[in-house]
Amino acid sequence: MSFLVVGLGNPGPEYEHTRHNAGFVAVDLLAENLCASYWKDEAGAKVAHVRLGDEELLLAEPQTFMNVSGAAVAKLVETYDIAFERMVVVHDDIDLPAGAVRVKRGGGHGGHNGLRSLSERLGGGDYLRVRVGVGRPPGRMDPADFVLQPMRRDALDELDAACTVAAQAVMHVLEYGIESAMQEYNAD
Repeated sequence: MSFLVVGLGNPGPEYEHTRHNAGFVAVDLLAENLCASYWKDEAGAKVAHVRLGDEELLLAEPQTFMNVSGAAVAKLVETYDIAFERMVVVHDDIDLPAGAVRVKRGGGHGGHNGLRSLSERLGGGDYLRVRVGVGRPPGRMDPADFVLQPMRRDALDELDAACTVAAQAVMHVLEYGIESAMQEYNAD
């Protein structure tokens, strides 16, 4: 396996149109772009095997809840012997303005429980990341409530557009490397 691309989110229709599922949306778009023919269940995740040129990719969406997604990802990393520099994680980020997309290598979890779970289960956070900005919650709203609430149509359209860019950013990482992707997507 050349690369593992993980989209973070929560399973179930009640979470489908929430900010916290940005990773799922972006990986679904990536799967569509790469003509993934089917998804299967493996290691607690929904996975699809696809090719990008000579590279074999494993797309994954953990079907555990966000806060324990590291268990499924750790199983996939072990099964396919994936190194951190060959793993890209796509996730929502309240510290970025809504609609922004950024690429980075490693870092802390920044309060994101999905990243916290991954880093704990993998023994570190040096994996590659594509961050999808969802903005800060209004007023004194709890960030967890903000990312888990259903979105209005205009906010959902903005998130879908950002997830399209995030899928393109993942492709850029896979084709040209993390440094090139950071220059391209972190420019403004």
